[in-house]
Order: sequence, then C-alpha cells, then structure tokens
Amino acid sequence: MTADSNHLPALKGGLLALIAAALFGISTPLVQVWGKGLGAFTTAALLYAGAAAAGALSRRAATHEAQLRKADIPRLLWMALFGAALGPVALAWGLQHTSGASASLMLTLEAFFTATLSWWLYKETMDQRVWSALLLLLAGGVALVLDQGLQGNAQLLGLLAVLAATAAWGVDSALSRGLAERDPSQVVMAKATIGSAATTALAVATGEPVPTVLAATGLLAVGATGYGLSLRFYLLAQRAIGAARTGSVFSFAPFIGAAVAFGFGDRTAGWLMVAGGMLMLAGVALHLTESHLHQHAHDAIEHEHAHSHDDGHHLHWHDQPPQGSHSHSHTHDATIHSHPHAPDAHHQHRH
Repeated sequence: MTADSNHLPALKGGLLALIAAALFGISTPLVQVWGKGLGAFTTAALLYAGAAAAGALSRRAATHEAQLRKADIPRLLWMALFGAALGPVALAWGLQHTSGASASLMLTLEAFFTATLSWWLYKETMDQRVWSALLLLLAGGVALVLDQGLQGNAQLLGLLAVLAATAAWGVDSALSRGLAERDPSQVVMAKATIGSAATTALAVATGEPVPTVLAATGLLAVGATGYGLSLRFYLLAQRAIGAARTGSVFSFAPFIGAAVAFGFGDRTAGWLMVAGGMLMLAGVALHLTESHLHQHAHDAIEHEHAHSHDDGHHLHWHDQPPQGSHSHSHTHDATIHSHPHAPDAHHQHRH
C-alpha cells in the first residue's frame, strides 16, 4: 500500500467504490436506451453476458489471487439469483415504466439494504461518522426522488420494480462480502455466467423478441463496463473497507446516473437535484477521509488471499521474496498493535 492508504485506509477503498459507482451509474440510463422494446429477461441476459466476458478478459494468474473453491458455490448461486437475475430483470422492467432519472435515484436505497445486512451478518463497525455519511447520502437520494416527484414524472409501478431491484442487489452485495478475498474477475465471471444462462433460458421460454445486432452490442458493452468492471471494483472496495462502507459510497451511483440521463435530454430535474448531489458529495467526503485508530488484537489465523509484504501484517518468510501482490496460504501470529485500519479481512474485531 502507499503511504496515503496506510494513513487513510478508507481512501483507497472509497476511491474503488466511487469508480464502481460511476461505471454502474452511467449504465442505468444506457440500459434504458439500448433495452427499449426488449424483454426484461433478454436485457438481463445480455448485460450479464457482457459482464462474464469482462471477468474472463481481466483474470490474472492464480499466483496473484486466491481462487474460488467448491465451498463457494452455494454463495455464488445465491449471488447470481439475487444480483444477476432478480435485480437486473426488475430494473429492466422498471426502466420501461418510469424515467431514467427516477430509476437511477431510487437505487440510492441499496446502500441502506447493504449497510443493514452487513452490520447484521458481519458485525462491521458503524461509528457516528459512518452513520453520518450514510445519512447524508440517503438525504441526497431523498432530495433527488422528491425532485422527480415534484415534477410529476415518477410512475409508481416502475419505481416499485426498481425498489425491488435495489433490495435484490443489497442482498447480493452483502453476500459478495464473503468472496471479496477471492479473485474478483473469477467471481464476476462465475456469477455473470450463471445469471446470463438462467435469464437466457427464461427469455427463450417466454418468447421474448430477439434483439437487433445494434441493441445486443450496446447491452453487451454496457454489461461489460457497468456490471462486469463495476462489480470487480466493488469487490476490491469491499476487500479494503468492508461491505457497509462500500455500499454507502456506492450509493453515489444514482446521482451519476441521473446526471447522465439529464445529459441524454431528460430535463425533469430541478434545484433539488443539485441540493441532493451536494449532500451526496458531503457523505462521500466523510467516507474518504475516515481515519479509525486504536490499539487492537489479532488472533493467530491461517488463510489465503492476495497480499503484499509492505502493509505491516504480512511478515512471513519466502525463500525467494515475491515482487508485489501475490496469493498463497499463510499464517498470522497473534499480535497486538495500533494503526489506522478499516473493517477488512484482518480487522473484524469488536468495539
């Protein structure tokens, strides 16, 4: 890690989450453009086929990242069900029944689903600063939704479908925390392949129309970037700062999506959109500048994940010192020390 990320470990993870948010936020109005006239299953199948391709093309050698195991299959199947089937299908249907800006803004609520589940499942530390940042981001999202409501452009059924998508992706995000130490490209490829195969079968079974070459190409490209690369960066962010903080920063994606929709000619936004964006920026700033420091204990543990030897935790010996990040099974001795940290794989202690 760099000196900056050692001093502010939340900065690296927060920036990764922001990149994931930007890629996904941009994708939402694009899905509405390229998915027009297509069935929800077909749209989801193409998006995740693109994501699977992105995962396959970005894979690294097994010596650099921990590989998926048989024990991970059940979690992957649940992730595919919620994140690659229910979520995109609900979003695709919702986008056909509401404005792109409205749909983008409703996705803000995913952060609350993710943060609540992460706090419950992984006991991640949620101090006053983190809750303040989350509330600022939520307030920004509420302002954006109110902006749409005042304009009279929020179609209820479409927004409810998008809300269902946010709940599904919230469950998916919480589940993915358990695979954050695995090769992110392999996780993306496996999840996306399962999801694409399932939704393709449903599209054929329900007789949805075949997409044009142009629409299929557009959705594959959107899937590769907005779903494949976005999920890769999301998993890397979870590895650095945990699921709750990643989900909170990721909730900035709706503002990005609304801004892109505005650029595409959706002129339904008003002054509340600007106010909401400022609130969200304040929340993101709180996350990026978080510094959590106290004396804490590490139990002895043996595990496998990508690591380097300049982070103060991986001090084991190699016959031939490796260059940069690498992965293998290794042991940590019990120790007590003090340094800035975030709820990553090595800092799951209680407060």
